[in-house]
Amino acid sequence: MNEFGIRPETANLKELGLGNVANAFWNLSPAELVEETILKGMGVLADNGALAIDTGEFTGRSPKDRFIVCDEKTEEAVWWGDINIKMAPAHFDKLYDKVTSYLQQRDVYVRDAFACADENYRLNLRVITEFPWSNQFAHNMFLRPEMDELKNFDAEWTVLCAPGLYANPETDGTRQHNFASINFTKKMILIGGTGYTGEIKKGIFSVLNFILPHEKNTLSMHCSANIGKDGDTAVFFGLSGTGKTTLSADPDRQLIGDDEHGWADGSVFNFEGGCYAKCIDLTQEKEPQIWDAIKFGAILENINFLSDTSSVDFEDKSKTENTRVSYPIHHIDNIAPGSKGTTPNNIFFLTADAFGVLPPISKLTKGQAMYHFISGYTAKVAGTEAGITEPVTAFSACFGAPFLPLHPTKYAEMLGKKMTENNVDVWLINTGWTGGAYGIGERMSLKHTRAMITSALSGELKDVDYTTHEVFGLKMPDTCPNVPSEILSPKNTWEDKAAYDEKANNLAEQFVKNFEQFASNANEEIMAAAPKVKATV
Repeated sequence: MNEFGIRPETANLKELGLGNVANAFWNLSPAELVEETILKGMGVLADNGALAIDTGEFTGRSPKDRFIVCDEKTEEAVWWGDINIKMAPAHFDKLYDKVTSYLQQRDVYVRDAFACADENYRLNLRVITEFPWSNQFAHNMFLRPEMDELKNFDAEWTVLCAPGLYANPETDGTRQHNFASINFTKKMILIGGTGYTGEIKKGIFSVLNFILPHEKNTLSMHCSANIGKDGDTAVFFGLSGTGKTTLSADPDRQLIGDDEHGWADGSVFNFEGGCYAKCIDLTQEKEPQIWDAIKFGAILENINFLSDTSSVDFEDKSKTENTRVSYPIHHIDNIAPGSKGTTPNNIFFLTADAFGVLPPISKLTKGQAMYHFISGYTAKVAGTEAGITEPVTAFSACFGAPFLPLHPTKYAEMLGKKMTENNVDVWLINTGWTGGAYGIGERMSLKHTRAMITSALSGELKDVDYTTHEVFGLKMPDTCPNVPSEILSPKNTWEDKAAYDEKANNLAEQFVKNFEQFASNANEEIMAAAPKVKATV
């Protein structure tokens, strides 16, 4: 490799059909990739040192344009449907030829990286990108090999990312000009027509969600995780807006990771080497860790600057509400060495129930844990998406449906088995509304939510009395240190008890209706954990 990172030996690229690229820049440093990006007119530096880029037409993932090749390896194993859309092997091969032909005589950026911090499950990746900032994203988000590990690096999976290449839906088997296609037999991901970097990250996450449970008996999880001073690991599941990042960032606990993990025998390990955080309305007061992590080496996506400055206007949503920042995990203080923890003692399912029905904290049985895991419930409130004027239910299986190649019950049954084997406590935490639904009640106090989680982690809720929720069957603690007892049972916080009963019944109906799609694959223990809808006259 010469001083510019151009590797003279290109045999590995020739094998991929990329022997005639203009230049192949291998494993450039962040500083070199920032320079390349700026020189190509693709980005600028913000005053905090981060690189600011625009991802173009797509400022988020395009779930309807994500495909999995249907062949002997996947035909019977994958959960086909609107989430996992079939692509014929011949169409994948045609797209592959288009991508490799498109990249000829162009500069490409090659990144060798790892996924999975546990070496027993490590996946060697080679990410080849058209844009330098796409390659820097891969550097930030995946695990970074040491120099001696790069000398004879043997890539198992390859990602080819060519945002400038557009597919032809009529001949390429795509829905429109953009695509992200996974081929488990050829161990390759093709991305084209979109510059949104999250397609790279979530493509590998989807791969691991197939390989680990299906082939290695290891549970893959869309969650954050941290570890206490005594070595106790906690896992936090939750959809956007439920507080997953905020609540797992604890000054008294080390962060293992904020988004993707595996649970093997004896360990919880991060899949990644970085964080990809939303930064709309970001402030130093609300999210000090993320704020401080935005410095040189970080990449800001689709942000705007304050007028006539290079200072980021985090409130500006004119490009997208999905403004993002990626940074290597070492940009955060207080991280767990090796990005690994022990078997979890506690698991938290976070939901922002805008209907004010669910308890602020409740303890789940194994059957309830599997049921709520498959349901993956939260609520969206006015302002979160165009057209939403009042709360609506939102369900995402296993808190990550768009990335699950297997049927959700596969992951849920693995969770239940691990709960039993390791005597793990699972808690449902409502970070949403109390005293009434959105617009009437108020948002749960973050101070009280933190106190409840702290009490669960410390074991202080093991010996208290519990009351069972009459509709959802959840065990609600009667007391919790540093939390007013009157808020622990949600019905008690409503002035109109009949209105609460009606709202609880309505939410239960939504749960049952959503679960119909999974019922044929769910066992009796899971089905018995469904809420009990009361007949209305």
